[in-house]
Amino acid sequence: MRSLRVAHERKASTRVHNGRFTEKVAFITGAARGQGRAEALRLAQEGADIIAVDIRRKLDSTIYPGATQADLKEAVRLVEALGRRIVATAVDVRDFDSLSEALCAGVAELGRLDVVIANAGISSANMSWEVRPEQWQETIDINLTGAFFTAKAAIPILIDQGTGGCIVMTSSTAGLKGLPFCGHYVASKHGLVGLAKTMASWAWAPERSAADRVMTDVPLGRSAAPRLGSILVYALFTVRNLGENVLSGGE
Repeated sequence: MRSLRVAHERKASTRVHNGRFTEKVAFITGAARGQGRAEALRLAQEGADIIAVDIRRKLDSTIYPGATQADLKEAVRLVEALGRRIVATAVDVRDFDSLSEALCAGVAELGRLDVVIANAGISSANMSWEVRPEQWQETIDINLTGAFFTAKAAIPILIDQGTGGCIVMTSSTAGLKGLPFCGHYVASKHGLVGLAKTMASWAWAPERSAADRVMTDVPLGRSAAPRLGSILVYALFTVRNLGENVLSGGE
């Protein structure tokens, strides 16, 4: 399965599409592998330069391997193979100062900021009453506080820039309903949806239509195109046909 995924990434990395994000810059957390890397590659295929961060180690409460330095280097290689620039930094999204510093360094090098994707997240399983305190805290801190820190670092840059932008917070069906064995994960994603709805409907999105679409289940392409003059905020629940139609609007 891993060899098939790597082969798909290598094939996708050679494709250049319609340039809808030419001269745009995207900031993506959790970008070393998986969905974060796929988002970086798809945006790069459309002409965007990338600011990428990832923690580059295993988390204490998860049972699966964490992202590695090799994963982050491969993401860099794939983006650069598309002829795009990328600034990649090992950062823990729970560390606001380091996250903000990495973002500011990327903006200084690449010149601007247009798209923000708060993608970093973790998951683990346990009966709700058996979730360990540190397991609960790590999940909330990365999935919810990390997304808040990402938006907090990015929004002043977007406001000062004055050309609009888009913030996408990666949620889940767990942000819409309760699921077994993951009360801590569900709580983090419900909180994320509340945060996205608040930002979209009040301070950062004067267009009413933006708030109306926050809860919509859509492919990433229908929510990630920057709009001039406003900052749109979305909670992303699903990405269909990841890698092939992400950012294309295809079903």
